[in-house]
Amino acid sequence: MGHSTSLGPAHEVDLPGGRIRYYDTGSGAPVVFVHGLLVNANLWRKVVPAIAAAGHRCLSPDWPLGAHSIPVPEADLTPTGLADRIADFLTALDLTDVTLVANDTGGAIVQVLLSRSTDRIGRVVLASVDCYDRFLPPPFNILPPIARIPGSIRPVTELLRIRALHPLPIALGWVAKHPVPHDVIDSYLLPSRNSGAIRHDLRRFLKTANRRYTLEAAKHYPEIKIPVLLAWAKDDKLFPISLAERLAKELPNATLRFIEDSYTASPEDQPELLTELILEFTRLHATP
Repeated sequence: MGHSTSLGPAHEVDLPGGRIRYYDTGSGAPVVFVHGLLVNANLWRKVVPAIAAAGHRCLSPDWPLGAHSIPVPEADLTPTGLADRIADFLTALDLTDVTLVANDTGGAIVQVLLSRSTDRIGRVVLASVDCYDRFLPPPFNILPPIARIPGSIRPVTELLRIRALHPLPIALGWVAKHPVPHDVIDSYLLPSRNSGAIRHDLRRFLKTANRRYTLEAAKHYPEIKIPVLLAWAKDDKLFPISLAERLAKELPNATLRFIEDSYTASPEDQPELLTELILEFTRLHATP
């Protein structure tokens, strides 16, 4: 399966370090989506249509986190480099007053971005994200040490061919509470399985995925004045509610809302509930 047509037509844009593919639909105030590790823009296929219908331009890039299709061998794929890549994307498309919506690993990257600059960003939604000392969270924190071993990523991607392993915690078991269709899983996993260049990108990111980036970003929370919605999965196994509560206390303009019957991947488990929260938030904090 390719990307869902609900995301809109595919486009490409050249950024420092390499080209990125993104999907674009709707018109109005821009909403830019930031997915996590080993997924791509397809994560947002059930969220985008209603947000676009409500009067927003929805832009869903494939960020180079292992499920992208255009290799970026020259790009800086450290968390800081990826944060700058988001900023470059907003600049390249001349987007302003942007609502950033991030899930999982994407939330860590957005926190790094916010600690460096909030230019062009009007508000942020963090939907169950890596933060503080959980970047990456257990059990996925085993991946950076594995990535330091040359040739290690190929066996991991080959193991994920086995669908019986997908419900395990180290795969999808603690990410999505409800079954994800096989064709959607394939859209996430095939790029790294089929391309050595994509695996190389993935390995470069994993080697640098370290809590020091999120802990450093947290030091800048008092400076982040823009509105932040914490849309947290109540049953999250990777990012406990206590993390959301801590974020709500430390971010000056944060609101915490819970999503029932979902693990981390609320765009998969409860897209309608997440969409409702995003739209309520954008209405509440619309620019006059």
